[in-house]
Amino acid sequence: MGNSYAGQLRTTRFEEVLHNSIEASLRSNNVVPRPVFSQLYLEAEHHASNQEAGRPDNEEEEEESSESNSPPIPYQMKPPPEGSCTTDGFCRSGKDLRLASIANDSLEVPPGFLLVGAKSPSLPDHVLVCAVDGRFLPDETGRNALLGFSGNCVGCGEKGFRYFTEFSNHINLKLTSQPKKQKHLKYCLFRNGQGALVKGPLICWKGTDGRVKQAAPNASLSQMTSEELLPTPVATEMLPATGHHAPGAVAVQSDAAVPGYTHGASTPLTNGRDCPLSQQSLHQSAAHGPGKPSAAANVGPPKKRHKGWSPELPPAVEPAARTNPVTANGTRTDNGALVCVSEGCSPLLPPTDSVSVPDCLLQTCGLQPVLFKGHGKMPALCGNVNDVIVSSLLETCYCRSQALPRVYEQYGASSIQPLSTEMQILLTVYYLVQLAPDQVPLVEDLEQIFMRSWRESHLTEIRQYQQTHPQLPPLLPGPGQPLTASQLPWLAKLATSSCGPVVLVLDSPASLAEGLEETFLSLLEGKLAQTNYVIIICTSSGQEVESCIVVTGKRQARALAESMYTPGESLKEISYQLATGKVGVLGAFFSTLGQDGDVDGLLGEFRLENSQSSLSSSPESSDDFLKGCCAEYRVEWHQIRPIQLAVARKLLSHVCAIADSSTQNLDLGSFNKVEFLIFVPPSEVTFHQIVLHLWSSGILQELGLDTKCTSLTEAEQYVVRLNHEAQGRITTLIQKSKMNPSTLFVLVHDHAHWDLSRGPYSGGESSTGLVDSLLNCRGIWDTPNILMLHVTSFPFALQTQYTRISPYNEVHWPSTFSNDMDLYHEKTKYFGVSELLESTRSGSGLPLLRYDSSFESMAAALGERFPQLHSAIIRTHVLVQHYALALMVAMGRSWLQKHTSVETLEMVQSLLRSSRSCPAHHGPMVLLRIPSLPLASLAFQRLRQVRDGLGLQDRFEIILGSPGAPLSIGKKFLDQLKMWLNIQDSDWVPHTYLELEALPCILIFTGMDPQGESLPRSLKYCDLRLLSSSYLQRTSLEQELGLAAYLVKADPQGENTTLSDLSESDPEKMSGTDNEDDVVVLDTVNCRPPVPEQPSLVARQVPDSSVLDLDKHGGQQAVSGAAGAPHSQPRPQRTPSKSTSSGSSSSQSPRGFQCSWAHGLNRAPVVLVPKVVYDVITSVDGSGLPKSTSFLPHRAVEWASSFRPLLSKMMTCTEQSLYYRQWTVPRPQHMDSSNRAEGRTDNFHPRRLLLSGPPQVGKTGAYMQFLGILSRMLIRLMEVDVYDEEDIHSEVQTTTIQYHQPGTVWPNADILKVIPFDYTVHDPKYEDISGVYSPEYTTGGEGSARRQDDVYLRRRTSRIKLSKYAAYNTYHHCEQCHQYMGFSPRFQPYESTLHAFTFSHLLLGEEIQLYFIIPKSKEHHFAFSQPGGQLESMRLPLTSDWNPDSIRSPIFTPTTGRHEHGLFNLYHAMDGAAHLHILVIKEYELSVYKKYWPNHIMLVLPSVFNGAGVGAAHFLIKELSFHNLELERIRQVEQGSRPQDVWPFIILADDSCVMWNSVEVDTRSGGSAAVERNVSLKQVLQHMESSPEVTRYGLCGLRKWSSKGTRLGQHGEPFSRGHLHDFVLLNVDVTRDVQYNQNRFTCDDVDFNLRVHSAGLLICRFNNFSVMKKQIAIGGHRTFIIKTKVTSDPMSKVTDIPTSVPPSQYICAPDSKHTFLAAPAQLLLEKYLQHTSQHMFPLSMRNYSHPVLSVDCYLNLGPEVTVCFASSRPHSINISTAGLFFSGLLLYFCDSFVTPSFLKKFQFLKGATLCVICPDRNSLRQTVVRLELEDQWRFRLRDEFQTANTKEDRPVFFLTGKHV
Repeated sequence: MGNSYAGQLRTTRFEEVLHNSIEASLRSNNVVPRPVFSQLYLEAEHHASNQEAGRPDNEEEEEESSESNSPPIPYQMKPPPEGSCTTDGFCRSGKDLRLASIANDSLEVPPGFLLVGAKSPSLPDHVLVCAVDGRFLPDETGRNALLGFSGNCVGCGEKGFRYFTEFSNHINLKLTSQPKKQKHLKYCLFRNGQGALVKGPLICWKGTDGRVKQAAPNASLSQMTSEELLPTPVATEMLPATGHHAPGAVAVQSDAAVPGYTHGASTPLTNGRDCPLSQQSLHQSAAHGPGKPSAAANVGPPKKRHKGWSPELPPAVEPAARTNPVTANGTRTDNGALVCVSEGCSPLLPPTDSVSVPDCLLQTCGLQPVLFKGHGKMPALCGNVNDVIVSSLLETCYCRSQALPRVYEQYGASSIQPLSTEMQILLTVYYLVQLAPDQVPLVEDLEQIFMRSWRESHLTEIRQYQQTHPQLPPLLPGPGQPLTASQLPWLAKLATSSCGPVVLVLDSPASLAEGLEETFLSLLEGKLAQTNYVIIICTSSGQEVESCIVVTGKRQARALAESMYTPGESLKEISYQLATGKVGVLGAFFSTLGQDGDVDGLLGEFRLENSQSSLSSSPESSDDFLKGCCAEYRVEWHQIRPIQLAVARKLLSHVCAIADSSTQNLDLGSFNKVEFLIFVPPSEVTFHQIVLHLWSSGILQELGLDTKCTSLTEAEQYVVRLNHEAQGRITTLIQKSKMNPSTLFVLVHDHAHWDLSRGPYSGGESSTGLVDSLLNCRGIWDTPNILMLHVTSFPFALQTQYTRISPYNEVHWPSTFSNDMDLYHEKTKYFGVSELLESTRSGSGLPLLRYDSSFESMAAALGERFPQLHSAIIRTHVLVQHYALALMVAMGRSWLQKHTSVETLEMVQSLLRSSRSCPAHHGPMVLLRIPSLPLASLAFQRLRQVRDGLGLQDRFEIILGSPGAPLSIGKKFLDQLKMWLNIQDSDWVPHTYLELEALPCILIFTGMDPQGESLPRSLKYCDLRLLSSSYLQRTSLEQELGLAAYLVKADPQGENTTLSDLSESDPEKMSGTDNEDDVVVLDTVNCRPPVPEQPSLVARQVPDSSVLDLDKHGGQQAVSGAAGAPHSQPRPQRTPSKSTSSGSSSSQSPRGFQCSWAHGLNRAPVVLVPKVVYDVITSVDGSGLPKSTSFLPHRAVEWASSFRPLLSKMMTCTEQSLYYRQWTVPRPQHMDSSNRAEGRTDNFHPRRLLLSGPPQVGKTGAYMQFLGILSRMLIRLMEVDVYDEEDIHSEVQTTTIQYHQPGTVWPNADILKVIPFDYTVHDPKYEDISGVYSPEYTTGGEGSARRQDDVYLRRRTSRIKLSKYAAYNTYHHCEQCHQYMGFSPRFQPYESTLHAFTFSHLLLGEEIQLYFIIPKSKEHHFAFSQPGGQLESMRLPLTSDWNPDSIRSPIFTPTTGRHEHGLFNLYHAMDGAAHLHILVIKEYELSVYKKYWPNHIMLVLPSVFNGAGVGAAHFLIKELSFHNLELERIRQVEQGSRPQDVWPFIILADDSCVMWNSVEVDTRSGGSAAVERNVSLKQVLQHMESSPEVTRYGLCGLRKWSSKGTRLGQHGEPFSRGHLHDFVLLNVDVTRDVQYNQNRFTCDDVDFNLRVHSAGLLICRFNNFSVMKKQIAIGGHRTFIIKTKVTSDPMSKVTDIPTSVPPSQYICAPDSKHTFLAAPAQLLLEKYLQHTSQHMFPLSMRNYSHPVLSVDCYLNLGPEVTVCFASSRPHSINISTAGLFFSGLLLYFCDSFVTPSFLKKFQFLKGATLCVICPDRNSLRQTVVRLELEDQWRFRLRDEFQTANTKEDRPVFFLTGKHV
């Protein structure tokens, strides 16, 4: 790899200047060459000719032959842009370039350019005209042509082609080989005498570039700049798909594509406004689109002809990918570098200087200096550039700080100046000065410093919105004193004077190049041994300030260099160094440490000694080893924790919120089943962990997916690893979801932050982009019955500006403690990251979070000794050495203690001591985290070798835990686990870490990131000393610390919960006895969770109410018997044994033994971290939070702006989510980066939820419980609570005659007349009303048999599954109902019109005006004077019209207060039949009903009826219908029909009727056998409407459903006469003279039924049909609340307040001072009579034989009083009252039909009570006089009362008297 021209190049100043000027010319934005180039070129020409002396003439041939002998490079031409011209001889713009065509055209040729002819292989007879810069063409001798190309298109005039590849594509040469200008630019073109363009001589390429080629043969190694040569090892590691190259090898790239190289290919490098794009960037953007890497793009360093690739110009890949490759749209890649020039940054100018990097810099200095580009022109590096690393991270930080003012401009702030360049440099100096000697600078800290400085200077008016920050150093100039360039050097030096040589400021160089050369020279001479940072500042007069920083500290340079790797690249570099044998130097070094450091030698000595001592000692047999039992070993069974159930319910409430929203994205009412799939990362341990938890939770049985669940194989079907096999599972799921629309499929994406890469998935072993391809595909997005739940402990990367998850769909794990109170009574306390940090500040005992200073010192020393090795390799070898020596110390080699650390020795001694102190050899787990699999394998093999060499193979196990491999455990330890868990299956092996409970072991946990694996409670030490501190993001850091998360519980035996064992951390006690009692007490709850004394056989079957807590996220519970169930065997039934008993009798174990494992179960593990990580997480920022919280949350996202507030300590999880949603954006490789482009700015997935909670807290158990309660809720939604009550007063005996045969289909009107009318009310809802007297009623004695206590008992309901013919409320959204609910494609949604309908009525004395709200889709039901004109009538069919798909009767449903819960959706109930449904509502409820039911017709009652009851609604409906019937008869007569042919029926339906049933009677059994089934309302109504002579009936109805049987009325009578309720078919024609009482609030249907019967009209109840009424807890009669009217001044406004006034206060004496009530007078009267009748009618109490006579009305006088109804109308039907004495008389609003002679027909008991009720006092007195009541009744003045209403509320008056 040598370079014979390297020395010659360094001594040739001209060559350096020449090549840099060439590059400056190439990168200049001006087409005309700069004068400086010509001067340099001419001045150097004679010197160059001297350099050519002695050069062989055949050098070009040799080069060509060498190129031809090498394997050919396949060339693939880029596809032309869409719409461009591809015709041969024409350019891409469609302009002709052929010489024959444009020879006489006038062509524009810029100065310095020549016209040349190019040959195209596809046009051998034509020459294409081109304009080429003459500097790149040879002279007549074939020399002096510059490398490279610059040309213009003479056709379209496009200029600035800097690559012949681009130019050849533009002119459509269509080459099949690598484009070369030497091969295709053939002729010089000249104008002849006629001015025509003709071919001239051939261009002589023979000796081309001889002058320059003197240094060119190995220019790729000698002259390439830092941007061209990627320093080792990043040069190769940044190319993940091209294979591994040896360090120092250069991947010289041509214009051809590098296969598979896609990293950093996104070319738009800036924000598009401030940063100009190069021609190459524009070309790539056009060809491939923004942000899309292309394999055909020239993304690598330039080819050899471009010697001076400027570091100031953003190439497709920055220097050494170490400069943090740039991606599209100005965003950063993983490493955080953003190449951007914005306002205030130095312009991109080509450099004129170059710096030669000395040879052997790395070997001489022992470090690779890191060069941070700052301000100004960066000189090009040449020479040994492999030994220098260039980064643009600082330049990016400077640029972003310049963008700060723009952030404020958009908020309306005034335009202000950004931080000056001088201030940025000075702040950087101050920051570096305050760093500790071993501290690594962080760009996040510097950004915060810039922000604080700028805020202090310019934005004092908004400081109230920001956090309080420390003041700036006093040396900084104030806001009114701008910092000048002349002040900068001495202020910088003054700042560094306090830190000695650590920070050095160079201000004397005239240029950065000189400063760098001086720095490199000082490094070689050893002058910078104590210097960590060299800051070069150039303040030459007349130029902008330039700066750069060279990191020369060994630790800082190594850390910064490794931080430029991505995690994947870092692992690849480690693997490469291990594969190439570079680590051999470490082994050689350890072998030179002498006897104490030579582990192999020490092992040999130990084996020798052990073999001699084994002859005299008998080791413990393995049988004895397995026979021991531990009395403290317990198998714990747990019910679901309360907080998990609370989270599950919270998830369910969010799902219900989605369903309840107006978007109709989820129709829960249409699902009757739940199925699910759980997606987990491709970790074998995680997979089996979830399977085991799922299997033992009972969820599969609860969901009906596996009724037996006999093996784990059944549960494995519902857990999917996210690998290449997951694609088929998703496809199957989507197909299954479409085939089963009534099943809700829940996709649980566990550990959701694991893979956020953007798709598409390319297949293979890598899972990159798989999650995006599967879970964000259109099939998942559009399927309405798929619900997705993301579960993660680190949701930050899913909470960006482009997130798919709505902030309203996030569920965060609640805090279990508030003010030290256990909110959920868990008896546990979560111990996580914050508790670890708290232990470092508590001051009581050793903290749980520590770092190992001895280990850090040794690793740092070796790092300085071997700078070329990755630090992870060094640290791993040191740590393995520590463990090996600690094991030897534990085995008696105490003199080796000085060669290991105290922390390592503590862990090893605890591991060995614990297993020996327990009779069953229980012990702790030590977790050793090694992210690199090769390093983990190396450590695994080495530690096993040492363990076996020391004879400890029976004391503890060493396990390698790799995500892609199953667990492997030695047979002896496997037998131990089986014995502890009572597992009889010989093939059982543990598949999860939880099953390793109490096994003494070292678990070497490998993998780039944890993938959700849970660790057992026996975890005692978590060794994270090998974590990489190079790439610190919040997610990566917290998920590693999350491995130690723990649920601390109180010991069942009452011991205090402890944090740490002080004895095990005390070096003085390590070799002594166990001091387990010296503990640090944690202030937490002390509880005794219920642990069974002897777990029974049944208890081990995991009943539904208790599950084994093997939670992935909180599963650090004791592993139970079910933990080890075989995959193919039934769930084992394990018998209790001594080892599983919870008893703690000391007699069961040998004296002196104590199980330290059981003793330490409730102690959180000790965590060891690197010193850098410890410093980061234990330091706090300005908000008081750990510094790590201000880091970038995830490597797949970036900050939206540098100006952002810090996270606040008081922020909740929801506020943190909103913070990240505002301040972070996904990078192009993030799967959410394309979400904003989908259309809307709030493009949230409508059915996607996010559950977040701390690691190991119990999220798996929570979402499994969620699945269970979701299934139960769906079943509950498919069910409804309906009233299920038997008829009351069923003991009534009327007759035993069978009038209709049981199988009769329709009633016979003549027969029906013969059937006696049943006066008794049987509806159970009227349990508390007065009975109606009937002579046929027999009670078996005087008085009512009902107890008063029974009246107010809760009504009985049953839960019934909804049938397909049910009525629904507004929450039902199915596909079939969309048009019914207002989604008709013919009409605009919710479009309706208002129409008035006026009629008069004698009872009201005035015209009544009602309003119809008629949707456009329902206007065909009405007749208008003209289209859109006045409403004339509601259309009615003829009696002869019959349509099987239509209902003739209009349906009226009066409703109030039930706009959401009323069952107005009759689409399914009607089975799709056409019908007219009208909602009758009050005026004040119009808007809310119209909102929820936009496609329903509304009948709005007048405002005077806003306070009226249901009687007023029924009255107006009936009168409106009769008036409409008359209008329709007139209209139909005009069309030729008879008046009597118009259909006279309407339906009055309650708003709670949910289903209808039909009873089918088996006539063969004589009517004794009946089967009830659910039928549609359509069938019921069509049956009733089709009854023969139906118009003879006044009222038809149904019976009330009851589950007690299908009894058909009296003795199976299919039809009967009696009271009808809730759902009636009303003939408004024959009942024209019988009105509903518009004043009534209660019992208006009973009153109406009695008056209809007394009028001689037929009432028929169809007992074959029944109606189910749903229990609706709100609305209806409950809307009437009695309030008190309060007024202090008669002129003041009256206000209403709720009251609890007893019913006796509902009335008062007229003209008395009484508390008035704000309630309708009729309501007060009815309530008073109902509750106080025992005082008004004392003789009537429980006296059925002497009822109260009620004339022309029925009023409820309470259940103790019987009422006898009598009608005063002529020819009315009344019961015979001969010989009947009444105990009272009730006259309610008597009309003229009541006369004295009528009243004299009745007889009354002496002392009977009279009650006369009238609307006012005058009518009351007139009634008394008119009816001559004073003849037989005695009245007193004090017996006159009124309802407690004010005069304006029109109270009702009544008078009482006694019969004389």
